[in-house]
Amino acid sequence: MRIALIALVTLLVVHGAIHLLGFLKAWGLAALPQMRGRTIVPLGATATHVVGLLWLLAAVILLATAALRIANIEGWWIAGAVGLVVSQALVILAWPDAKAGTVANMILLVPVLVAGATARFDHQVADERSTLLADAVTMPASPVRAEELADLPAPVRRWLTRAGVVGRPRTSRVHLTQRGEMRTTPDGPWLPTTAEQDFSVEPPGFVWQVHTTMLRVLPIVGRDRYARGAGNMYISAAGLYPVVDASGPPIDQGSRLRFLGEIVWFPSAALSPRIRWTPIDDDSARATLVDGDEPVSADFHFDPQGRFVSLTAERAYSGDGTRQPWLVTASEWRPHSELEVPTAGEVLWRLPAGDFSYFRWQIDSLQIDP
Repeated sequence: MRIALIALVTLLVVHGAIHLLGFLKAWGLAALPQMRGRTIVPLGATATHVVGLLWLLAAVILLATAALRIANIEGWWIAGAVGLVVSQALVILAWPDAKAGTVANMILLVPVLVAGATARFDHQVADERSTLLADAVTMPASPVRAEELADLPAPVRRWLTRAGVVGRPRTSRVHLTQRGEMRTTPDGPWLPTTAEQDFSVEPPGFVWQVHTTMLRVLPIVGRDRYARGAGNMYISAAGLYPVVDASGPPIDQGSRLRFLGEIVWFPSAALSPRIRWTPIDDDSARATLVDGDEPVSADFHFDPQGRFVSLTAERAYSGDGTRQPWLVTASEWRPHSELEVPTAGEVLWRLPAGDFSYFRWQIDSLQIDP
């Protein structure tokens, strides 16, 4: 990705500098015999000076775009789009001499379009996130009492006690950031990812947004959403071409299981009347979430210290609803917002052909009721 950035900035600077030569030529400020100043329509002296100023304007915009991109300013692509429009108009006017500039403009158009499409995608997801959080019910301000844990299976009581739920208010909304790596096939390459996620505890819901890169240059953006009992998974190449746009009962079932498993980041949700706990043994208990058309269940496993260590469930693996064993593990735990939560782990499928680990995650930040 760094190589692509260097190439983009270099092309913007060189292209901008060439436009600056057009200004110098038009105003007679430099002897440039290789630039004959031919245009598709005749220009008088005044018009030539005006066009020269436009060459200067294009140069300034393209160089400013390079600076904005280096500074990682989100709207750099807007300046770039304006610069390319002005540049191509001048190229057409000076076509006999400047037609090669079209090649540079077409090359630069690709990252500008990608950045614009990605920004549009980010704004759409931000709207979904705002809707999710606006619909979230604010939980009672009274803290969780130890007596509320009395009827839970023993390992769940140990978990909630160690996590620090007792004496703290119930969670209503959660925001977290992640980083990690994912892959789409068992033998595929691992792709570095960054992700951001928001949760509503009541009603259950989340919006998870991920950014990654394929082949080090192709941005991939994705969003997994669960709201009002329904799930949707959307993945797009560069924000321009939808690769996945999946919904329906299998996605709903998987999204419910995902929400159920991720309550480990806001453990007071384990006390929700929507979740029923059934003991399995001294270290495990089954949670059943009732939301939407079909209840879902997952087995939570804890270590002797009361820390969550893994979750197992039968989750829809394919579009026809075929289910396979799904496993989430935790390998690190740290305090966030005065609660001890899992902060690193792995997600995998246990397929007949063997385990398929597809996501390794790490929590960077977690905010409870931000």
